[in-house]
Amino acid sequence: MSEDENRNSVWSFIKGFGKLLIGILMVLQGILGLAVLLLFVGLFVGISDGFGGKKTVVSVPKEAALLINPNGVLVEEAESEDPFELFIQEAYGADEPSQIEVGKLAHAIRAAAKDDRIKGIVLDLSQLYIPTISASKAHYLAGVIDEFKASGKKVYSVGDYYGQDQYLIASHADEIYMHDKGSLVLVGYGSYDAYMKSFLDKLLITPHVFRVGTFKAAVEPFLRDDMSPEAKEANLAFLGSMWTNYIASVEKARSLPAGSIDRFANNLGEILSASNGDFAQAALKYRLVDHLSSRPEQLAAMKEAFGEDDSGKSFKNISYAAYLHAIGPEKDGGDPNVAVVTAAGTIVDGEAAPGVAAGGDTIAGYLRRALEDDDVKAVVLRVDSPGGSAFASEIIRDEVLALKAAGKPVVVSMGSLAASGGYWISAPGDEIWASPTTVTGSIGIFAFFPTFEKAAQHWGLNMDGVGTTALSSLYATGVGPLEDNVADIFQQSVEDGYRDFLAVVAEGRKLEPAYVDSVGQGRVWIGETAQGLKLVDHLGDIDEAVAAAARLANLTEYDRVNIREEHSPFSMFFGEAAAKTAAALGIEKSKAQASRSLVRKAIATVEKELGFVDQFNDPNALYARCIVCGN
Repeated sequence: MSEDENRNSVWSFIKGFGKLLIGILMVLQGILGLAVLLLFVGLFVGISDGFGGKKTVVSVPKEAALLINPNGVLVEEAESEDPFELFIQEAYGADEPSQIEVGKLAHAIRAAAKDDRIKGIVLDLSQLYIPTISASKAHYLAGVIDEFKASGKKVYSVGDYYGQDQYLIASHADEIYMHDKGSLVLVGYGSYDAYMKSFLDKLLITPHVFRVGTFKAAVEPFLRDDMSPEAKEANLAFLGSMWTNYIASVEKARSLPAGSIDRFANNLGEILSASNGDFAQAALKYRLVDHLSSRPEQLAAMKEAFGEDDSGKSFKNISYAAYLHAIGPEKDGGDPNVAVVTAAGTIVDGEAAPGVAAGGDTIAGYLRRALEDDDVKAVVLRVDSPGGSAFASEIIRDEVLALKAAGKPVVVSMGSLAASGGYWISAPGDEIWASPTTVTGSIGIFAFFPTFEKAAQHWGLNMDGVGTTALSSLYATGVGPLEDNVADIFQQSVEDGYRDFLAVVAEGRKLEPAYVDSVGQGRVWIGETAQGLKLVDHLGDIDEAVAAAARLANLTEYDRVNIREEHSPFSMFFGEAAAKTAAALGIEKSKAQASRSLVRKAIATVEKELGFVDQFNDPNALYARCIVCGN
């Protein structure tokens, strides 16, 4: 190559690299410029809102109904919502069914009972999904409805039809309206799983299970083709207690003769036949509902009760979401604090966002904040979890013990579930409160993983090699078999974990390990039974647990505060700025609706399944989890 050609080649490289660098800088400049634009427009809109511009103010109409119309799943703690995403959804109109915190619904109802502007409540529960295992949350809301009625204000329930769990709440209304073509079917409670031993055998998959506990049925579907007698006994016991409590609640609320609900559920065919196959007429004749009305007729009845709104199209009302915005959250009034820390969802190792899982480090961090805050005099640990990582459970328990050592009482309030690892973190509490339908216990440990050596050999794939120790075969496990010596180590570890679990409960509850073993063995118990077994001290809801914590701390005046993740002012500002910018630029809301596509829903389903797998992240592969609990 000549000197000139070489010079041209070098120059061409320099020019090409320069163009690339300039291109990158231009992209970065564009991104930076867009960010500045978003912040500038957001700041401008915010300033204009503060100086004579539009400002969102929620007003509560006089003599209005509080409309309880949640759209989503009833949960103990909702997933933290990113302010940026929320405001973008607001600008695009792409809001979706979400998680509904039971505590927020209760706060709205209790505030409305004392609010002269609120004349009554209208329940529209058609879009509220209540998982069967969350029955205690429905019972809690039913109790709050009864408190509201004690104020002298009326409660109406409207709907096309009622599911069993929705009806538990609706039955406490003064009047129940149902569509004349609607239905109400009560099926009771059941526990059914798919058992896959033969299926795995056909796929040549070898399940390896290590467990302690006669009733630890979490892994039975991988080992059997049917439910074991022990699992049937345990499941029928706690499901029967849940059904008994359901019957008692509904019959009392509807002033029905004892046994009415059980007869309706078990003899629906005969009852339906007497009404010529009409579900709605059967419910009316059986006094489960008060009125059969079309939607226009139901609307007319609510207009008569509360008057028309300004448009004349509906009755005078304010939705519970708008009402919560109007009244604001419960405030810290300056008195000593009783802090509530919530551990909801599967217990996993490390950090986890609220509403997604109970991260061991996350919950431990909340408890540490309560320890270091001089204003906090007592703590209520609200547990709504089927358990999970044994290691993460111990990390949380360490912080509970630290609080107690510092002289700060810790009262445990069990939600719908406080089983396995959920009981592990509950055991050290000064007092344990549970609802009658709380599912708890499941004191047991297991480890599980499959290997595929049979399938691999079937398809001609063979694993072979050498190692320096008796444990080196672990490198081949999966495609290769699990060697007996390694399996023995796993079993010993599980048995040691079970002994640790017994010791944790024995120490926390001041019981003998042998007694804990007798009520343990992986068996689940319902709250009212657990009280008799000394696993629970008192039956009551979270409000009673908070009062108990205050009593233990010798507090007569106190504020209830929640310790949880908070978004920074910057994230709130940037989110609002971005949303208002999008709206100011005229981005069409219709485009956002396209995001509700089958593809997005499919992705969400995959994410959910992957999230379930991620929950099994214990560093020692030991789990105290109640899978039979349905969560």
